[in-house]
Amino acid sequence: MTQYDLTSVVGKFLDRHLVFPLLEFLSAKELYDDREMLQAKVDLLSNTQMVDFAVDVFSQLHPDTPPPDSMVEKRATVVHRLKELQDAASHVVAVLADPETSARIQNIREQTQLVEMLDKEYNIKTEDFVILYDLAKFRYECGNYQGAAEYLELFRQLIPPADENMLNALWGKLASEILMQNWDVALEEITRLADHIDNHAPLNAPLAVLQQRSWLIHWSLFVFFNHPKGCDGLIDLFLRNQSYLNAIQTMCPHILRYLTTAVITSHRSRPDGRDILKDLVKVIRQEAYSYKDPITEFVEALYVSFDFDGAREKLAECEQVLQHDFFLVACQETFVENARLITFEIFCRIHQCISIDQLAQKLNMTPEKAEQWIVDLIRNAHLNAKIDSEKGHVVMSAPTPSVYEQVIEKTKGLTMRAHSVIQACDKKR
Repeated sequence: MTQYDLTSVVGKFLDRHLVFPLLEFLSAKELYDDREMLQAKVDLLSNTQMVDFAVDVFSQLHPDTPPPDSMVEKRATVVHRLKELQDAASHVVAVLADPETSARIQNIREQTQLVEMLDKEYNIKTEDFVILYDLAKFRYECGNYQGAAEYLELFRQLIPPADENMLNALWGKLASEILMQNWDVALEEITRLADHIDNHAPLNAPLAVLQQRSWLIHWSLFVFFNHPKGCDGLIDLFLRNQSYLNAIQTMCPHILRYLTTAVITSHRSRPDGRDILKDLVKVIRQEAYSYKDPITEFVEALYVSFDFDGAREKLAECEQVLQHDFFLVACQETFVENARLITFEIFCRIHQCISIDQLAQKLNMTPEKAEQWIVDLIRNAHLNAKIDSEKGHVVMSAPTPSVYEQVIEKTKGLTMRAHSVIQACDKKR
């Protein structure tokens, strides 16, 4: 299944710290050679300050070779630099850690007033803000994501939205929360970062804005596929927000895999479920020339070609793709269940009496499992049908419209007809 592995593609849009979980996942799935994966981790760690982690991975790759001197020297340099930054920022951290001072800072809206207050009362200069930012960044590079998140939160209280370091601070905070798996906080950070990109980006840099949105799309995958309401958030951002949909179509059409999975697994719980399915099919058709995989091809076979045999084959491939995708592995059962239900619904629109054996074949199930599955649907009021066990058929019941629906249907054209009668009478006069 390596042909459907998107790690190398997605990794180009991620911070190197966010790539480590993906490499760990691939190692567990044994898709690639172990030594290749260890070497990839060593190369990735070489540009971070996580020296101890790098030494451990190097030892796994070369168990009979001691770590090179460069790693030992780098560790001493990192420890020394971290102590320097902590000493330089100690006064600012101590002041901001006080709850009263923190509350005062949050209540001050004017940046000049804030700077003046900190300078007069606490002897904190604007240069000290940058030291706090440098300390947060260095802690992040060392793998101390909790410390990085705390210092970045303090730093953001001190600077205006237009500050040159605000955007980097937002990215750092989001990455830290993702790596600590604080999904609720990370979801808030996504909203905050998206708002900053939309409202504080330079007007003369559309390409930079497009790049920022592309990064946010990829970083948000960690959150959307782990948060209980993540799929709804993904659909709203990726499909309903035209700016981000344009970014997907222009920069990263491979994201359609994740958008399709989110729609298939959660469209039933949304009042606009039918509309988002239609919009998804439209996008998949438009982008079929630039990206396709079993997940998008399943939707295309079902909604465009009405090829049930092709959809069945693609659904079997979808299970393998989901099983080997870092973001989607937890969605496998839900996706397959909803995909079968969608296939069944479309099949039922065409046929009133369906053979259970034929249906089982279309759903890639055994006849016994298919019959039990249909029984469960009827029992849970998801299906208006009866099973003829002697003939092995499912007989669909035509839905009877309610009295209100009948009245609405009968009177739907009354206004137009009355208008036509009035016009005809006027002409005779």
